[in-house]
Amino acid sequence: MSGRKIGSGPEGQTTGRRLGRVALSLSIVAIVAACSVFDPKVRGALDNYTPEEIYTRGEFELEKGKPSDAAFYFGEIERLYPYSQWSQRALIMQAFAYHQGRDYPNSRAAAQRYLDFYPTQEDAAYAQYLLALSYYDQIDEVGRDQGLTFQALQALRQVIEKYPDSEYARSSILKFDLAFDHLAAKEMEIGRYYLKRNNFAAAANRFRVVVEQFQTTSHTPEALHRLVECYLSLGLTDEAQSAGAILGHNFQSTEWYQDSYALLTGRGLEMRSLGDNWLSAIYRQTIQGKWL
Repeated sequence: MSGRKIGSGPEGQTTGRRLGRVALSLSIVAIVAACSVFDPKVRGALDNYTPEEIYTRGEFELEKGKPSDAAFYFGEIERLYPYSQWSQRALIMQAFAYHQGRDYPNSRAAAQRYLDFYPTQEDAAYAQYLLALSYYDQIDEVGRDQGLTFQALQALRQVIEKYPDSEYARSSILKFDLAFDHLAAKEMEIGRYYLKRNNFAAAANRFRVVVEQFQTTSHTPEALHRLVECYLSLGLTDEAQSAGAILGHNFQSTEWYQDSYALLTGRGLEMRSLGDNWLSAIYRQTIQGKWL
């Protein structure tokens, strides 16, 4: 035998790593077994375990599909070993675990704590992204309160602006566009509601919001067509024709253009910008390039 100690060369280092993994596996088994005979949530129950053992138990609970239990273990590391490297790792995992369990307020709180304590660390971008998701993932239908959508937009913008080179920036841009589209959809829903009840002025105000504030969304062509309908019903032919002119220039391939064309020409009107109204101003600025 050469007498080489474990870890003194490449083979010994490999053997040492294997033994280390075996030892860690045994410690995991030990903590899992121990937690099966006593309540780990009793204060002091985990005081004698290392942060690595508690962290591993948290991962184990995540794998079992118990994110709330995982969040508890990650939180215990923060309590027992504050300001340590393990506490830093556990805090971002706690935010993730809460999010997995759809406990969005606690996920947001943990993510914000991470940003407060470790703003320059690599996982800060992910913490900001989780914070944004805590709002975004609750945007599930048009009819809900739009406050969450505004908060999601603000948080997603933070990811995009603060961490433009991170792996989360692209996903945030896509989600930002979807959330923005969601707000436009809400305005369209309300506008249609008024339109069906022949409240043309109120409907026109909603469709105007879409054209002015959400012009990059997929709802703009329909909003312009609905404005043609509203303004024709109100007898405002200059506004109706101006809306048709914008449709004809930017969205001629859509069904909304065809419908507006039929409405206007059926009344002997043209799709051209007329008068001095807000739609003709948009036409001059965005299509003709005249800003005065």
